[in-house]
Amino acid sequence: MSAGPSVAQVVAVAARDGHHFSKTLQPAIRLLAGKGVEGDAHKGAIVKHRSRVARDASQPNLRQVHLLHAELFDLLAGKGFSVQPGDIGENVTTRGLDLLALPTGTKLQLGGQARVELTGLRNPCAQLDAFQKGLTKAVLDRADDGSLIRLAGVMAIVLASGDVRAGDPIAIELPAGEQKALEPV
Repeated sequence: MSAGPSVAQVVAVAARDGHHFSKTLQPAIRLLAGKGVEGDAHKGAIVKHRSRVARDASQPNLRQVHLLHAELFDLLAGKGFSVQPGDIGENVTTRGLDLLALPTGTKLQLGGQARVELTGLRNPCAQLDAFQKGLTKAVLDRADDGSLIRLAGVMAIVLASGDVRAGDPIAIELPAGEQKALEPV
């Protein structure tokens, strides 16, 4: 089932070898099926995020690609923060797509060939405060029922390899059947 025509697009792409908080903007990144972003420290079929490795190094890597909506930068600017694409570790910055509202299992076509499947929400960590004091709190909110809302983007696995660059369109395919809200991974 498709969500129909989309005006969503990629506005920036980033990757970085080694475990660093921010990622370096690139003219293009290559997504590798079942692995993640070529040349990025978090690439691999099994978990690569250091905190996850410490808990269980054999678990599957559900965090191969970090996607973040550029609209968050606008929100943060209104709160006095200066955050640009790649600054908080995302690989793909989007605009025109409410990433946080998409259900688990949503497939996104990024450009002509690359395809990812959303696995969950990024859980903000204290490294955000090391980048800019107060940023962790700024990317968290509360719903009317008191539940925590995480605004720091979504995580995905790579289904089909391909190059992704700024300006690429994003096509959305919602999962069939009952849809499940994204949860932290």
